[in-house]
Amino acid sequence: MSKQDSKFFNIFSLVLGILIVITVVLFAMARSVGDNTQKAHLLSDPKYVAAVEGRVGEAAVAVVGQDNSALAIAPAAGVGPLVAVALPDDGPAVYETVCGACHLNGIAGAPRSDDKAAWAPRIAQGTTTLYKHAIEGYQGKGGYMPPKGGRVDLTDELVQAAVDHMIAKAQ
Repeated sequence: MSKQDSKFFNIFSLVLGILIVITVVLFAMARSVGDNTQKAHLLSDPKYVAAVEGRVGEAAVAVVGQDNSALAIAPAAGVGPLVAVALPDDGPAVYETVCGACHLNGIAGAPRSDDKAAWAPRIAQGTTTLYKHAIEGYQGKGGYMPPKGGRVDLTDELVQAAVDHMIAKAQ
């Protein structure tokens, strides 16, 4: 590299460094001026204060051991009523609405409900083990079984009825 190139590079680097420093200083000054002037006006603006109070409302605190039903979350404006999904009423209905989502197609390592070879070792473990894995969930080599198939609102009896239905299908 020639002396001229080296000198140009040094001067160019110096100018570039000075411009970067000036940019940082200007940015810091703009932030400082904005903090001192804009925040004060914004926090005293009646429209802004009303909007914040409308979103926040009164603060409510739930206390253990007391009736906290008044703290229930209301649906947002413009949103229809929340519709609870009805619970299935027997084992085959639980299988159709919950278990079949994975066991019909073998999703997430779930044994297909019509695969007798895959179910034979599981059935050999006994219904107590199958009930426990279905209710509490299970992480095995082949996949993951979420507690109650992901429908934690199901009763243990309904889950057991669904397990019985799946055993009957697999035998």
